[in-house]
Amino acid sequence: MGPAPRERSPVKSQSPLLPRHLLRLATPWVAAFGWLVSSSLCPASTPTASDRATVLLVVGAAGESEFGENFAEQAAQWQKACQAASAELTTIGLSASNAAPEVDDLTLVRQALENTPKEGGDAWIVLVGHGTFDGREARFNLRGPDLSASNLVQWLQPFRRRLAIVNTASASGPFLKPLSSTNRVVITATRSGNEVNFTRFGSRLAESIASPKADLDQDGQTSLLEAFLSAAFQVAEFYKTEGRLATEHALIDDNGDGLGTPGDWFRGLRATKRPRDGAALDGLRAHQIHLVRSTAENELPPETRARRDQLELELAALRDRKTSMPEEIYYRDLETLLRQLAGLYLPAPAK
Repeated sequence: MGPAPRERSPVKSQSPLLPRHLLRLATPWVAAFGWLVSSSLCPASTPTASDRATVLLVVGAAGESEFGENFAEQAAQWQKACQAASAELTTIGLSASNAAPEVDDLTLVRQALENTPKEGGDAWIVLVGHGTFDGREARFNLRGPDLSASNLVQWLQPFRRRLAIVNTASASGPFLKPLSSTNRVVITATRSGNEVNFTRFGSRLAESIASPKADLDQDGQTSLLEAFLSAAFQVAEFYKTEGRLATEHALIDDNGDGLGTPGDWFRGLRATKRPRDGAALDGLRAHQIHLVRSTAENELPPETRARRDQLELELAALRDRKTSMPEEIYYRDLETLLRQLAGLYLPAPAK
């Protein structure tokens, strides 16, 4: 287990993250191609079993009844979102007792991950409950043996599909660094293992994950980034309104560097602060993940959606290099990428 994510020293960003909607970029080429993308019809595609999201929802030991009620409410909201998404849902921790007394919840988590397809659509792991930290390793509290980040690191090695790992527990910060990797989004409710108080982030995230109110770019679906930002904002407002010192600071990591970015570094969907060490910002990949997709998103074939996501990442990387490139080369490369992106939405030529 690595140390808790270090805090970055922020400076103002000269190249904010590219928002999902290209029309929001103030360039003539983007406006033109954005119009083409938004006005073109894309080929319909019926979601296949291999493209469906799988969600492992783990509800931890409550300790006290009031926490148990809270965790059950969060679980119900995730279950409702999964139903709307037609996701394959496995829930652990809500039953009064296990079917087999000798099988504890930790074993059930391992077995569920072993039985989850290792390729296909997005796979989600959502932890709702309490966490602890002994100064060396953080754990998510289960009925019976607890779940550690090292457990998940080992059990997730065979996965080749995109992963969203969400730990809403207290002391969850140390889960971020060891679980961070390419093709993954990791969210923790705290920035370190020393934030051990009950977190309010989990409830806000469960409320936001499929809420139209959290859809910041108004594209008809709520991304994981949007849900994270909505929840982080609501938590900050809670402590501010109550006049309390905040005891939780959620982080999101989707670039594999294990550092994480806090919600207050964003204005809307754009990061307005940047670490002085030049480390990459998080957020773009998380904005490409939706538990409940819009109708238009579902109509895109999986291969088209994957290609679009890759082009968006290339656009963001180009935007970051803008100040170090000759202007004519920048706009040449921008046009090339936008033509490719627009081409994904054009109807197939008639035979």
